[in-house]
Amino acid sequence: MRIKSFDELTIQDNFIFQKVMLKKSICKAVLERLLDISIKDIVYIQEEKTLDVSLETKSIRLDVYVNDDRGTVFNIEMQTSKDMEELVKRTRFYQSILDMYHLQKGQKYMTLNDSYIIFICTFPVFTGNRHKYTFKNVCMEEHDILLNDGATKLFLSTKGKVDDISKPLQRFLDYVDGHAASDELLREIESAVDEAKHCEAWREEYSMLSMDHYTYWKEGVAEGRAEGLVEGENLGKAKAKIEVVIQMLRENISMQMIAKITNLTLKEINEIGKAHGLI
Repeated sequence: MRIKSFDELTIQDNFIFQKVMLKKSICKAVLERLLDISIKDIVYIQEEKTLDVSLETKSIRLDVYVNDDRGTVFNIEMQTSKDMEELVKRTRFYQSILDMYHLQKGQKYMTLNDSYIIFICTFPVFTGNRHKYTFKNVCMEEHDILLNDGATKLFLSTKGKVDDISKPLQRFLDYVDGHAASDELLREIESAVDEAKHCEAWREEYSMLSMDHYTYWKEGVAEGRAEGLVEGENLGKAKAKIEVVIQMLRENISMQMIAKITNLTLKEINEIGKAHGLI
C-alpha cells in the first residue's frame, strides 16, 4: 500500500480539504454552493470531533462538522475510495451516530437537528452520469410523500456527464478534478491549499497519521505474523480496538478495567497509551 507524501497532497485529499475548510469564509461559501442555499453563519462544533455513543459502539471522526444559524448540522468529506457499498453504509452509520449523540441527554426526538452528510467523490458514483445525487426518505408507494425526518445524504461526483448542476457548482467540481481555479472562491481555496501545504505543524501531523495508517495496514495483512496488539486481526478490527482503548485512557479509566472490557493485556494497553502520549 502506497501512502502519498505530504507534498503530493491536493484538494482531493481529505487531509488538505478539511484543513482548508477550517477557514470559516470558505466553509460557508462551499456549503452554499454545494447545496444551493444561503447561510447566515456557521459554527464549528469541534475540529475533528470524535463522537462516541457508548464503549460498545464504533466511534466516528468528523473532519468538517458545523452548524448553521438555524441549527442544521453539516458533515462534509472528500472521498477517493471507490467502494460505493462501503460509502453508502457509512452514511447510514454516520446518521445514526449523529442522532444518538444529540439525544444522549434525554432530549425529545423533536429536538433533533436537520442534518446533511455530504460526500464529494473523485470518481463516478451510482449510474455514473450525474454530478449530484441527493437522498431523502420517501414513500415507495407514493413518491411525492416525503418522510420529512430532516436527514439528507448527498453524493457529489467530479466525473458526472450530464448538465444537472449550477455553473458555480460545476466550476467547483471541475477544480476538485484538477482544473484551474476559475472564480474568486476557487482562487481563495487554491490559496488556502498552498497555505496548508506550507504549514510545518500539519506536515508533521500528516506524517504521524501516515505512519499510523501504514501500521494498521501492515498489521491487518500480516495474517497472524505481526507482533503486538493486532496479531492476526484485520485492519478494521485493529483500528476499532485501538480507538476504544485511547478513548478509555482519555477518560482516565483504569488499565485493569480496560483490559477486562477489551480482552487486551496490560502490556498491550500500555503500548497503545505510550504510542499516543497518554501514559
